[in-house]
Amino acid sequence: MGPMEQREQKSFLPDFCGVRMVTAVVLGAVVLAVVVTLASVDSLSEFSARFSLSALYILWIALVSAVLICMLRQWLGKLKHSIAGVVAWLIVLLACVVVAAATVRLLPVDLVVGVEPDRLLIRTLGIGGILGALVLRYLYELHQQRQQELAENRARYQALQARIRPHFLFNSLNTVISLIPEEPERAQQVLHDLADLFRASMRAEGRQVTLEEELGLTRQYLEVEQLRLGKRMRVQWDLQTLPMQVRVPQLLLQPLVENAVYHGIQPSATGGEIRIFGNFREGRLNLSVCNTLPTGEVKRHSKGNRMALDNIRQRLHALYGESAGLRTGLVDECYQVRIWLPVSEEKG
Repeated sequence: MGPMEQREQKSFLPDFCGVRMVTAVVLGAVVLAVVVTLASVDSLSEFSARFSLSALYILWIALVSAVLICMLRQWLGKLKHSIAGVVAWLIVLLACVVVAAATVRLLPVDLVVGVEPDRLLIRTLGIGGILGALVLRYLYELHQQRQQELAENRARYQALQARIRPHFLFNSLNTVISLIPEEPERAQQVLHDLADLFRASMRAEGRQVTLEEELGLTRQYLEVEQLRLGKRMRVQWDLQTLPMQVRVPQLLLQPLVENAVYHGIQPSATGGEIRIFGNFREGRLNLSVCNTLPTGEVKRHSKGNRMALDNIRQRLHALYGESAGLRTGLVDECYQVRIWLPVSEEKG
């Protein structure tokens, strides 16, 4: 399952078992207690004593509601949004009844919220029902917004999915044609490599492959280009111990290598070198592609790469947010593109 699928949430109800939601519930209850207490006291001297009791009362209602919704979250997740919302609202009302009844039995109610015991339940149900409905409506709207953003990210990812350039196809076909008379078996192998490359470029959006598969695809591309460029292209691999079974977006490294060939090696009369580095540290995969440049081609190289690099940068952001990124720069008169992304060492 890729990062985009992991972020998808079927139910609009968040995980009330999580620390973040529990904190939000507690803070919301405290703010509500402040408002209720300020509305029920005549002087600030009464505020301190009444606030502590009101906060305790509201916190119990909020936490009981959160616990019940947390316990039923898997079942609620299978229901339609409208039904799940009604059930969650009824849970809030149930928590109001339970806490109000316990308060009447155990505490002096007039000190808690400043009302008579027979009116406590009605007031609690009224306020709890209204606020519960507003909060559930907010959570639903927030869920809809997130789903819309997810759909937009999917559409953008599909639009930004890297495509092998047409010039590569034409050059490769010309190479195959030249090989057919003298080396038909080699020409057949090139066609197989081309089929793999174009099959990968036309996969469905969001596809994830193992790092081993992505590196294999990149090597296939370089083998095809090696036939055309010959000794003009030199490739150096420096892959430190990498978890080859981690899953990464397909066509992540190959377009960078293609840029290196197209902008760095091909225009040079004497050719050049491409260096591919990779390492894995503290849950983060780092990959970089560095290529030599023809004399005086630094500025044009940077401009020519902008569209492809923005493409990959946006794909990474759509999948991983701020946890991944891409950076470019000149290192020892070579053009370097470095990418990083979070990965898990679990085998996929």
